[in-house]
Amino acid sequence: MIRKFLGSLAGTVAIGAMLFAGPAPAHAREVVAFRDNAAAGTIIIKTSERRLYYVMGDGRAVRYPVGVGRSGKQWAGQTHIDGKYLHPAWSPPADVKHDKPNIPDVIPGGSPRNPMGVAAMTLNGGQYAIHGTNVPSSVGGFVSYGCIRMYNQDITDLFGRVSVGTPVIVTR
Repeated sequence: MIRKFLGSLAGTVAIGAMLFAGPAPAHAREVVAFRDNAAAGTIIIKTSERRLYYVMGDGRAVRYPVGVGRSGKQWAGQTHIDGKYLHPAWSPPADVKHDKPNIPDVIPGGSPRNPMGVAAMTLNGGQYAIHGTNVPSSVGGFVSYGCIRMYNQDITDLFGRVSVGTPVIVTR
């Protein structure tokens, strides 16, 4: 009887945790085999796959699902992380403001309307960032103005793995 009660209690706790945490993303980060010439510690974003790889070395990488630039907003090249920010405020770039003139000039960090989510890492030049999102359903799509969107739990994980100066390679 006690075993049955504990089993029911564990199920109730697990269900309660899912209710409070929300549903898990369908495609969470995972460690995968990765054959590339990139050095360990490099971030590689493959926009055609809508995946970001953090190269661990030894033929492995952490693979994350991401949202990438929509048609006409994609880019490719090499850069590096030049800033790391928790709960950043967001000011829309000129092209976003042009397309959405009613958007506020600044959305404070921590606001549920802030599209940067819980963290952001700016890329050299400051025009683009790898960041969380307030719209998790957008991860996996061609959705942004060139930034790389991640689930908030995934940007938190990646944020802890990298530092300013980490190389970033974006391919189509």
